[in-house]
Amino acid sequence: MHLDFPFHVDGRGRSAATDHAGHVRDMIEQLVFTQAGERVNRPDFGSGLLQLVFAGNSPELAATVQFTLQAALQRWLQDVIEVRALQVSAQDAALTVELTYLLLRTREEQSARFTRAI
Repeated sequence: MHLDFPFHVDGRGRSAATDHAGHVRDMIEQLVFTQAGERVNRPDFGSGLLQLVFAGNSPELAATVQFTLQAALQRWLQDVIEVRALQVSAQDAALTVELTYLLLRTREEQSARFTRAI
């Protein structure tokens, strides 16, 4: 059993749980939106995406985020997923991360999309 992220209470009044695929997606989301230095016991955990919030939104910013996110996924989640495709795009005031990955435990291919307004 894995606790769902963000933490919330389910319809039975208990801590909400999720399956393995949901847990892995939650871990990816945490990695994407965690800044380096934010976690006390893992100060270098994170992708650096939120550090670029005040940078001008551009294709160069998207390429930078894609490069740093690819490295972070390999470093922190290589024993859980295999990245199949990663696309970061900058449009208007939003940065969108689209990720296709293989769950190593079940060999299922999954997709996730994360958007953050800048």
